[in-house]
Amino acid sequence: MELILLLFIFTLSAFLGFELISKVPSQLHTPLMSGSNAISGITIVGALISTGGTDGSWFATSLGFLALVLAGINVVGGYLVTDRMLSMFKKKGN
Repeated sequence: MELILLLFIFTLSAFLGFELISKVPSQLHTPLMSGSNAISGITIVGALISTGGTDGSWFATSLGFLALVLAGINVVGGYLVTDRMLSMFKKKGN
């Protein structure tokens, strides 16, 4: 029963996230992504807790490690895109 509830929440959040992002104008995608880096930071903390605080289950440890890697890629990519966006507004030197 708990698995069905978790799958329902996951499906609902994926659908809601897709609908929300598809309604955002293209000019706001990069600032929105740089703002979501804080949320990915929270995901990294949760993945660290999941990876280190397990009862020794290899599945939970590997799933936590996968979440840690994917959230890390998301954070680094978000900061790289934000840096690239901000460099577009710098004045070019002679």
